[in-house]
Amino acid sequence: MTTERLLVAVFASPVAEVLLRWGAELGYRTVLVDPAPPPGVDVVADVTASGFAELDGELAGGDADVVVTDHHRDELGALLRDALARPARWIGVMGNPRHEGPHVAALTELGVAPEEIARVHRPIGLDIGSRAPAEIAVSTLAGLLADRNGRGGGFAHGGSAQGG
Repeated sequence: MTTERLLVAVFASPVAEVLLRWGAELGYRTVLVDPAPPPGVDVVADVTASGFAELDGELAGGDADVVVTDHHRDELGALLRDALARPARWIGVMGNPRHEGPHVAALTELGVAPEEIARVHRPIGLDIGSRAPAEIAVSTLAGLLADRNGRGGGFAHGGSAQGG
């Protein structure tokens, strides 16, 4: 028996919209967590919730991949703390790898232990130079699939974009 794969996007955003749409195509059950979705962002998910406490039944299998799609929201620390307190398989935050993520300061301020903070992946996805929401979603989903399948990602058989 296999556990149903869950893809949880934290915060409604253009990236979350594409991530969950394509995640469903890849066989994930999709979940959106956002305590205050912004107007004008239409994210479709199998389940929506304002916080992780509403999802204890959904997350009980421990096979959820949690992706924070906006690292500028005030609720970042509290929602990440709550995600870390549940049996998620993987937790990651989008962001620029050249800067320490704001999640570190937010979680530290909330008293989250350093070893728990270290469970949060950042940056996320494969390094393909993503900029647009769809590119970020492709990168993220490819990275999650590679991780689930025990692969490093990249070109198959050591090939390159130049045919090497």
